Amino acid sequence: MTDLTSAAVPPVGDSDHVAGEGEEVILYVDFGCPRCTAMWARIRELPLAICFRHFPMPSKHPRSPALHAAAEAAGLQGHFWELADSLFAERGRVDDPHLWERAERLGMDLERFNGDRRSDAVAARIRADFESGVRAGVIGTPVAFAEGELVSEGVQERLEALSNS
Repeated sequence: MTDLTSAAVPPVGDSDHVAGEGEEVILYVDFGCPRCTAMWARIRELPLAICFRHFPMPSKHPRSPALHAAAEAAGLQGHFWELADSLFAERGRVDDPHLWERAERLGMDLERFNGDRRSDAVAARIRADFESGVRAGVIGTPVAFAEGELVSEGVQERLEALSNS
């Protein structure tokens, strides 16, 4: 863990995706990252207020930008967390037809979903999250900011301990 000032990572704001209650944690993740996938279901069960921040790394996971754009577009229709959960749960089904199938299953407007995920506004939102992570010292995923500290190793264990304290 690295000590950071509270100014190192932007505070949680109204536009952030936050789910759960309890201690607030900011989590930078990449939908293509196997380590993020491995911990996601367990982290979502913890009694924590999780703030999701996009950190796609296309050089390692080429499909990541499209997945982040799909999740953000789903968020514009109130389905961010459902789509995010499904992207981690169904790693073998991340091509466009599967994304449309998920959007339809969630009751989204498919035309709007398709347009939003390709929009400049969605790209800007993802880029802003990514850039905030870089400024805060994020160089890979998953990374959490918990109790004012950057946690890049043992993220799941650290968050489990935090939720039990």
